[in-house]
Amino acid sequence: MSTAPILQVDEIAVTYSQLIPALRGVSLSVPSGAVVALLGGNGAGKTTTLKAISSLIRAERGDLTSGRIAYRGDPITDADPWTLAERGLVQVLEGRRCFAHLSVEENLRLGAFVRRPGRAELEADLQRIYGIFPRLKERRRTLAGFTSGGEQQMVAIGRALMARPALVLLDEPSMGLAPQVVEEIFETVAALNRDDGVSFLLAEQNATVALRYAHFGYVLESGRVVAQGNAQTLLRLDTLRDAYLGRGNPGVDGTPRRSRRVLRIQSAITNAGANSLPNQVHG
Repeated sequence: MSTAPILQVDEIAVTYSQLIPALRGVSLSVPSGAVVALLGGNGAGKTTTLKAISSLIRAERGDLTSGRIAYRGDPITDADPWTLAERGLVQVLEGRRCFAHLSVEENLRLGAFVRRPGRAELEADLQRIYGIFPRLKERRRTLAGFTSGGEQQMVAIGRALMARPALVLLDEPSMGLAPQVVEEIFETVAALNRDDGVSFLLAEQNATVALRYAHFGYVLESGRVVAQGNAQTLLRLDTLRDAYLGRGNPGVDGTPRRSRRVLRIQSAITNAGANSLPNQVHG
């Protein structure tokens, strides 16, 4: 795994409808060949961060009002989503977003169009996806709307892989799935990262699973990064998990609950020696 970042996000701020602030100075880095987890509860800003990176935020009346985003060293703050896909940065949206009226294989084929492959290359890519997700080959002629949630997640990931990405933004891959399917999805992410060198930035509420497969982690709360560090170290910190899930007792000294949680997070990481930037952390 290289320490050079494939993605660098510096102090970005996002506002919806020119009125509602969603992100407040978010910074993060994804080293080339790494899996980075973006953690936090509902409304923390995970999805907004991913959509700001992929330029899909504008489709939801969102504006990137400040900050800088670079992909492979080049600024992409004002890039169009389709040009990013052509350059190897793709997003798997929350909720799978398969085309229900198309077959599994038709959904997969759509992912390759940004590369404009020839017929032989397209067929080879399909066989590669069926090798990764054998279940999809069995269901390839089934309408995606009639497949299970786990199969739809496989379709969504497979469709992204048909674009031959270098970086995948994966939003809530475990949402609504059985634990066994969640493990299967994350094992696939790990294999793609290990064998093909695909980098991942995955937004996930399930910190335990995400950190088990990630190299690094960031914790978002109320649109801010409140903690970051080596994933394996973060995974061992019960204090961190309790803090970011908000299970601590209310304050009795007048300190706002959010401030107390952030202080506990920062104290836990400092005591564990995990407050390192990604390119300084041993994976």
